[in-house]
Amino acid sequence: MSLRYALLAILRVGALSGYDLQKQFSLSVGHVWHAPDSQIYPELRKMEQEGLVEAEEQTRGERGRRRLYHVTDAGDRAFLDWMAAPLDYQRVRDPAHLRAAYLETTTPEAAREFLARHITVWSAELAQWEGELARIDALSNPMLVRRLAVTAEEDRERTIAYKRFAYEGLVERARGEIEWARRGLDLVDRVS
Repeated sequence: MSLRYALLAILRVGALSGYDLQKQFSLSVGHVWHAPDSQIYPELRKMEQEGLVEAEEQTRGERGRRRLYHVTDAGDRAFLDWMAAPLDYQRVRDPAHLRAAYLETTTPEAAREFLARHITVWSAELAQWEGELARIDALSNPMLVRRLAVTAEEDRERTIAYKRFAYEGLVERARGEIEWARRGLDLVDRVS
């Protein structure tokens, strides 16, 4: 259900076509909630059926058409209710940590390769999230710029601070995963 609220969060800033919404999603909430197009468009249709968004048909060029999605009052209330409700934490499914629990069943070389790959993946995530922090600080993140354009002057500093806070948490998570994998490499060397 979080996909629904991620989409509402983006649309609360202003109406977007499905294509533009998908692009904005990948540039913003896509960093914290992955969803492919194959999930976004069906969810938009469900949200429209439930009255959370409305779609307006627009002509594009001579033959083209697109649907521009707007948040309804019901969608705005649903989003605000979700924000006010306690978060429903899900049980963790972590294939990397599951695999790490059974590294004794593989070769030291395979264990090292797995841990080195973990460092590589999380280093890329770290670089991406540090880049997002830099874009937030420079006010060059496109979704943040859109949000600030419709945010009252007195709320802009708070909006920026919370966006920064979210990405700082992602940076800390990435650093923790990298450090964990480095300790794993040391462990492989010690017990092999």
